Amino acid sequence: MTTRRTTTAAAAIVLTVGLTGCSGFTGGGDDAAADTITFTTWASESEQDSFEKLAAQFEAEHDGATVDLKIVPYDQMFSNIDAQLSTGDAPDVFRVDYGNLGVYSSQGQLLDLSGQLDDEDSFQPAMLEAVSFDGKPYGVPHQTDVSALLVNTDLATAAGVTDLPTSQEDAWTWDEFADVSAKLRASLPAEQYPFVVNWQQGGTPRWLSWLFQAGGNVLEEDGTTPAVDSPEGEEALAFTQSFFTQQWVPPTSSVKSTSYADTLFGEQTTAMAFVGSFLVPELADTDFEWTAVPMPVDERGATDLGGNALVATADTDQPELATEFVNFMASADAMTEFCAATNELPTRTDIDASSIDFAVRPDVMPVFVDQATTIQPSDVKQLTSPYLAEISVGLQDQLEAAFTQNQSVDDTLSALDQSIAQATR
Repeated sequence: MTTRRTTTAAAAIVLTVGLTGCSGFTGGGDDAAADTITFTTWASESEQDSFEKLAAQFEAEHDGATVDLKIVPYDQMFSNIDAQLSTGDAPDVFRVDYGNLGVYSSQGQLLDLSGQLDDEDSFQPAMLEAVSFDGKPYGVPHQTDVSALLVNTDLATAAGVTDLPTSQEDAWTWDEFADVSAKLRASLPAEQYPFVVNWQQGGTPRWLSWLFQAGGNVLEEDGTTPAVDSPEGEEALAFTQSFFTQQWVPPTSSVKSTSYADTLFGEQTTAMAFVGSFLVPELADTDFEWTAVPMPVDERGATDLGGNALVATADTDQPELATEFVNFMASADAMTEFCAATNELPTRTDIDASSIDFAVRPDVMPVFVDQATTIQPSDVKQLTSPYLAEISVGLQDQLEAAFTQNQSVDDTLSALDQSIAQATR
């Protein structure tokens, strides 16, 4: 998820993009407010710059239209949106991560975009699934980002790990990844660790990548019946629990930790780290050499569903203009420009992600592009369930018990199924 710490430098900034125009909407004078839409989002520095440029371009192409762009910190984003929705003061358009979108669409709070998406067939099927509820689209899949594994090449070489995979075809199996981790553990001093996983706090659903890799599911096909307590769930939990018992990860890096994976990697506390592509720019200036390799595979490859959609609120006074804006932002040209500037990934099949001129560390981005191909529509359906937010609460509690309190695999899976059943009632 492109959520964590992307707005620490943008504390409650409110920006209004100026008015220009050439075609589309008419306005001016007393009618000017009628052609204004509000757009609320969080943003990293590069995202903010891109949003500003694209909003100005939209205004230039739509005579009389104004985009009132508001940048807020992520940790305030949805509490603000919820309060505004309850009082009828919500923005016309806002940004939402795929995991939270289902909460709003299932409650009738978003504009149904059925038949209103430009080039609907050009979006990746998995990403269309991410913005859909009951078969209807309630937003545009604006971008995605996925996790891959970053490797400190000097520390890896010192441990005898020199054969690094570059694609899904030669990705490490779980057994091979365990062998690499054991080599690093033997080579590193006690205060350093082989790797860290980015499942802290709001990233807890990233544990599901391991479940999917094992061939498991969190929910059955009906979308409500728990499916974690299974042989696949047992395999995934036992393997990830071993990260702590084998001292492969810092003991303070569990799901409730406030020590994030990219920070620990940047400090060289760990030799490897599972990190989303959106954090590549933050790690570009480290004083050591690193590269990216694919996530390990078991029965299949899998990764997390990062990224965000743009949605219009159901009660917007400007449904036509709001729809025009989200379509513009998700157009091939605008999406390519945004992704190139932010090291994020496109959601359209007519954009060749491998040909994007990424602004930072373009040498490692092909691994993330390749990793994104492991996302399956069935994964997306579960990761965008309207119950996911509540499921995640139980997931965090039970994984924390398994990882830091030695709760057994059987007890953890049983408790997880019970909490999921309660969440989906």
